[in-house]
Amino acid sequence: MSKQYKPGEQAPKNCNCSCYDKNGKCGGNIKLKKGQRFPATQHSGSYYEINDERE
Repeated sequence: MSKQYKPGEQAPKNCNCSCYDKNGKCGGNIKLKKGQRFPATQHSGSYYEINDERE
């Protein structure tokens, strides 16, 4: 299992991330640069996981 990031936390590196609800259902993908914050979600208990690094 990958590390989970909460909305508002900073991305540790350039990455592609997926957003999951509290039941583990994927709600979409985003791209972030190092230092950007994970965006707010519409549902309580949602989290992000990093899929892979970007250049």
